[in-house]
Amino acid sequence: MKKIVFLFILCFTSLAYVHAETIVLRTGARVRGTIVFQNEEVVIVRNTEGARFQYPRADVEFILTAEEAPEEEVKVEEEVVQTSKKASILIELGGNGSFVPQGEAGGGFAVDLLVGSHHIGDRHLFIGGGLGFHGVFVGSQVYNFLPLQVALRMPLIESKHAPMFGVGVGYGIALSKNYTGGLYAGLDFGYRYQINEKAAIGLLFFATFQQAKVTAVETIDGVDFTHQVGRNIVSPGLKFAFYF
Repeated sequence: MKKIVFLFILCFTSLAYVHAETIVLRTGARVRGTIVFQNEEVVIVRNTEGARFQYPRADVEFILTAEEAPEEEVKVEEEVVQTSKKASILIELGGNGSFVPQGEAGGGFAVDLLVGSHHIGDRHLFIGGGLGFHGVFVGSQVYNFLPLQVALRMPLIESKHAPMFGVGVGYGIALSKNYTGGLYAGLDFGYRYQINEKAAIGLLFFATFQQAKVTAVETIDGVDFTHQVGRNIVSPGLKFAFYF
């Protein structure tokens, strides 16, 4: 009985191996395994150890059967996995309006440079952090901040074309002695297009919140007094994002 079970397992394993395909990527790398799902957007492969990997269809050059691909040519599966886990850079450029609740309004711009991972597990999920430069013009006041933040950018579906959601939290460093910085927070929502395994572009609506304190001068009986006045600056706008 044990021999029969052993022979059955051996035959099943052999058949699974025979039906394995080889995915040839545009980079020249090859991945051997069994295709468990594929459509116009993605190809999902299960390797001989049972792990699953997902590749954008645009990154797949062609697919070979076991008969078409000699065994010795296929040995870079680990290489492909490591490449997808390397650090990525995210650059975001935006223009915005700005206002102080129940106060003055104006405009501004935002530039952010973030470094992190753009591919976690089988998702193109960006988690990282970095620094930016935000200029805000509210009434006659000009505020410049360096937001130091941690950020998350996540596609809502795993597809070449996908809606995208993002958040960022940190501290805005003031670049003038006339005001101080404070808590910084940002919220994004928009569209992302996956160019290849690592590169993507996005067009996003965003809103940021920046705390600040401004030095105000008040004259009482001919005497000037200075004190700090809190400002909560809200800046909604539109930005372009590029991952590479």
